[in-house]
Amino acid sequence: MRSYNPDLTPPWKKSAPVPEVPAEADLVVEEVGTGFCGAVVRCEKTAEGPTVTLEDRFGKHRVFPMVPRGFLLEGRVVTLVRPTAAAPRRPARTASGSIAVPGARARVARAGRIYVEGRHDAELVEKVWGDDLRIEGVVVEYLEGVDDLPAIVAEFSPGPDARLGVLVDHLVPGSKEFRIAAEVSSPHALVVGHPYIDIWEAVKPSSLGIASWPRVPRGQDWKTGVCRALGWPENTGAAWQHILGSVRSYKDLEPALLGRVEELIDFVTAP
Repeated sequence: MRSYNPDLTPPWKKSAPVPEVPAEADLVVEEVGTGFCGAVVRCEKTAEGPTVTLEDRFGKHRVFPMVPRGFLLEGRVVTLVRPTAAAPRRPARTASGSIAVPGARARVARAGRIYVEGRHDAELVEKVWGDDLRIEGVVVEYLEGVDDLPAIVAEFSPGPDARLGVLVDHLVPGSKEFRIAAEVSSPHALVVGHPYIDIWEAVKPSSLGIASWPRVPRGQDWKTGVCRALGWPENTGAAWQHILGSVRSYKDLEPALLGRVEELIDFVTAP
């Protein structure tokens, strides 16, 4: 004699938990009570509760309440729920804060250039402004000091189609750098600078987890003195890699540097 399962409850009425599925547009489901199959057209909030409108393959629309266990999705019982509104996507930005251009190719290098004092300066500018500079076709080179800056500018021979921007460390009235920069007179060359003894100081102390940059006595190598005062190994190369690694965006840099680099980029790329 054949044995029958006494539980004749339809599958969609059983009490086992069922997944909740957002009623996204074009999702194809079947309403369990009527067998009406269609794609989600819209969801609405009514006084009786949320409803979903389905459209079948003939273009016919029907509205159903979004009740628990009320629909089949690929043969499985589901509960349709209203889809959550997607948060508006903010445009991606580069490390400098500019709007990123996904897939943009680097522009052919301009004749103009930006010169910075040393390798550390060049690496910091590349890390924060590199994406912008490639799109603009601006090359950054380092000089290993600015003692011969007037001769370097004269050799470059800047002009309307080949502007030259120079970023100088410790450009404050009365400094050696200030006097050297004053000797550059070409209208197609712009020399600007920040007040810090070295580019290291242009990184905010808070980004490094220190209270402030230490004061190093005159006559002592500044970078070595900084390492010593902070209890870092007296290896300036390793110290710089630690500093550079702490910089993720323009927010980690002092405004006195940010403004000068942006000024140089604008000058070099001006029509």
